[in-house]
Amino acid sequence: MASRCELLLICVLSLLFAVSHSKTLKRDESCVQTVIRSDSIFCLISSCVGSCATVKALNEIKASLGWRVVYSWVGDDPCGDGDLPPWSGVTCSTQGDYRVVTELEVYAVSIVGPFPIAVTNLLDLTRLDLHNNKLTGPIPPQIGRLKRLKVLNLRWNKLQDVIPPEIGELKRLTHLYLSFNSFKGEIPKELAALPELRYLYLQENRLIGRIPAELGTLQNLRHLDAGNNHLVGTIRELIRFDGSFPSLRNLYLNNNYLSGGIPAQLSNLTSLEIVYLSCNKFIGNIPFAIAHIPKLTFLYLDHNQFTGRIPDAFYKHPFLKEMYIEGNMFKQGVNPIGTHKVLEVSDADFAV
Repeated sequence: MASRCELLLICVLSLLFAVSHSKTLKRDESCVQTVIRSDSIFCLISSCVGSCATVKALNEIKASLGWRVVYSWVGDDPCGDGDLPPWSGVTCSTQGDYRVVTELEVYAVSIVGPFPIAVTNLLDLTRLDLHNNKLTGPIPPQIGRLKRLKVLNLRWNKLQDVIPPEIGELKRLTHLYLSFNSFKGEIPKELAALPELRYLYLQENRLIGRIPAELGTLQNLRHLDAGNNHLVGTIRELIRFDGSFPSLRNLYLNNNYLSGGIPAQLSNLTSLEIVYLSCNKFIGNIPFAIAHIPKLTFLYLDHNQFTGRIPDAFYKHPFLKEMYIEGNMFKQGVNPIGTHKVLEVSDADFAV
C-alpha cells in the first residue's frame, strides 16, 4: 500500500504533467489557486494568471529586481486580481478565456546580474524593455523563443559576448535596441531575416568586421545606427545589392574604421535624410550625385580624409540644414553649412 509521501508525490507529478500540457489554465468564478514551492520560488497555477511557467518566470525576475519594483509587485497575480493592480511594468491581455503577459517593461531599476533566462518563458510577449539596468553576460540563445516579440530594448546595460543569431528568428520584430553595451564579434547577418524591422540600434559597442550587406534587403528599415564600434569595410560593399535600403532615412556609421570613397550609388537611397560618416577613414571627392538625394537634411563628413571641392549643388539643396566638413583635406574655400552640434535623436521620435 502506498505511503502518504508516495501519494503526495503522485499528486504533484500529475499536476506538473497537466501544467506541462496546457499553455494556460481557464478562469473560473472562484479563481482557485494552487501553489507549488520549489527552491524558494512560488509557482502560482491560477485561472486568473495563466500558465505556471509564466508566473514562475515573473517570480524569478522579481528575485533580481531593484527595491523600487519589488515593492510594487504585490499580490499573487501579476495581471491584477481585482483588489490589487497589475504588477508595475507588466501588461496583460485577454485571449479568449485566458489572460497572458504581453508586455514587460522594467527599466532603470538596477536589475543586476545575467540576463534573466526565465523571461524567455513568456511566450506571448510583444514588448520586452529592460533598458538602463546593470545586466551582464550574453543574451541567451533562448531569446529566439519569443516569436511574437515586436520591441526588444536592452540598451544601456553591460551585456557582453556576441549578438545571438537567434534574434533573427523574431520575425515580428520592428524595433531592436542593443546600443550602449559591450557586445563584440560581428553583426550577425541573421538580422536580415527580420522582415518587419524598422529601427536597428547597435551603436556604442565593440563590434568588428563588416556590416552585412544583407541588411540592405530589409524593405522596412528606416534607421540604422552602427556608430562608435570597430567596424571596417566600405559603403560600396554595404549597398552592393540592387535596391538596397529602400526605406532608410537615417544612416549612422560614425566613429568606426570604414574606408574608401563615397560611391555615387549612395544617391540611390532616395529616402535618406541623415548621413553621419564622421570620424572614419573615408577618402576621395564628394560625388555630385549625393546632392540630389531629395530630402537630405544632415550630412556629416568631418574628420575623414576627403579631398577636392564640394559641388555647388549642396549649397543649393532645399532641405540641407547642416553639412559639417572640418578635419578633412578639402581645397581652400570649401565651407560648411549650418552650425555643427552633436546630433541626437530621442527615443520619443521612434515611439511605437
